Amino acid sequence: MHSPELQSKIALWRQRAAEGTMTQEDYREAITLLREGRLAAAHAAASSKGKAKKPPADGDSLLDELDGL
Repeated sequence: MHSPELQSKIALWRQRAAEGTMTQEDYREAITLLREGRLAAAHAAASSKGKAKKPPADGDSLLDELDGL
């Protein structure tokens, strides 16, 4: 489960996305924080099952793509 702080940020990002006011910095922060959570979950799953089936998407590549927008 997400922390209360992250849940608050997600709600804010959803609101900004609906309003069309998301900034590149908002997207960067969202990708970074959500990626951290997915990496932790993938690591936990790999530890409990022996091996992860597919590595998570490369967050650095995703952030680099934002620069081109």
